[in-house]
Amino acid sequence: MFDAVHQMWGVDRTLYAGSYVDASPSTAIRSVDYVDLDRRAERYFADADAVRAELHAHDPHREDAVFRFHRADYREPLDIPDASVDLLISLYAGPASDHCRRYLRPGGLLLANTSHGDASLAALDPAFDLVGVITHRDGRYGLRTTDLAKDLVPASRVGVDADVIRASGRGVRYTRTAFAYVFRIAVPAGQ
Repeated sequence: MFDAVHQMWGVDRTLYAGSYVDASPSTAIRSVDYVDLDRRAERYFADADAVRAELHAHDPHREDAVFRFHRADYREPLDIPDASVDLLISLYAGPASDHCRRYLRPGGLLLANTSHGDASLAALDPAFDLVGVITHRDGRYGLRTTDLAKDLVPASRVGVDADVIRASGRGVRYTRTAFAYVFRIAVPAGQ
């Protein structure tokens, strides 16, 4: 999944909000900042040699991976420059885009699922445009960038409201299912 996103959009620097112990973005993306409050994640990333060995097992030629772990709440300001990341990952983390969009460069990407509502919030936000859908079948991920108009059609109009999604912590159920969605944040006028 991360390799497909990297190949399609040339992602170089990523922020993974609510990463837990998942270093898989570093198998494809050169520089990743991982953010989580869980002490298990802190211990996992503190053993940099073990993380590098895991990455090396995935790709023995991958020597350029840069990863940083921040034991922090992504809802609070992070030690990451604004407008510095190409991709914000929010999988099973909650509304990370509400709090971390400031770190996305203009035209940057959000990879989110509907688990805790982030993809649904992005779908309702006029600053984001759907540019890709991640599918998962038979243990394999796929990326589709065409025929996207049918992917964000709600199965029901009930709960299709940003405040309801934030309060419930649940995303909208769509008529087409996907593992995750890729959104591009708008480039401000004049840039």
